[in-house]
Amino acid sequence: MQLIPAIDIIDGQCVRLTKGDYDQKTVYGEPLQMAREFERLGYRRLHVVDLDGAKSRHIVNVDTLRAITSETSLVVDFGGGLKTDDDIGRAFEAGASMVTVGSVAVTQPELFGQWLRKYGPERIILGADVRQGRISINGWKEDSAEELLPFLRKYIDMGVTNVLCTEISKDGTLSGPAIHLYKEVMAAYPDLHLIASGGVSSEADIQALSDAGIPAVVFGKAIYEGRIDLARLIQSHRC
Repeated sequence: MQLIPAIDIIDGQCVRLTKGDYDQKTVYGEPLQMAREFERLGYRRLHVVDLDGAKSRHIVNVDTLRAITSETSLVVDFGGGLKTDDDIGRAFEAGASMVTVGSVAVTQPELFGQWLRKYGPERIILGADVRQGRISINGWKEDSAEELLPFLRKYIDMGVTNVLCTEISKDGTLSGPAIHLYKEVMAAYPDLHLIASGGVSSEADIQALSDAGIPAVVFGKAIYEGRIDLARLIQSHRC
């Protein structure tokens, strides 16, 4: 299973929200310092979210992204506020290896398709943030009419191979991941590289996802709250 630590950024600081609520924010320190620690322990991937960008609908924390990619060897996927050609270009110019795009896939499917063709499916991750079975957009501030499985089908048919799926009701709660949801996705699309996100509270949760056949997991709050031994975890899973 691919293990992907997460860094969410507001005002240049590493933070975690609860259920995407900007009013329920906990600050955990400096992003570059955290990224260096992940690298020191042997992790190779990193998920970075520009929460300021998601809220303002354009990329904001590009300098923090550039610092992480220039001062570590981590393979970084970046999301949050990617709404235009300029936004995605700036993210790649700042060193992102991949970008996670969610809202544009809902609101501007033609533009998403252009990016998928231009950059390739290996560099574009489809973000599928789910609340009550429907895709949420714009920093989880709005719920669309798109239902998860048909939404995924549309873009898999266009060539998407990587999907980051977050169950919003679980995110930041440390209440355990929505394993049933990810199993449903994998049953429908067994060749998909699905990255599960939301609710991970322990190494046991990650093992349960692995046992369920989920290819990858993003996790953050459990790290910062000291619930996961990162050194032990990396020894027991392939990253």
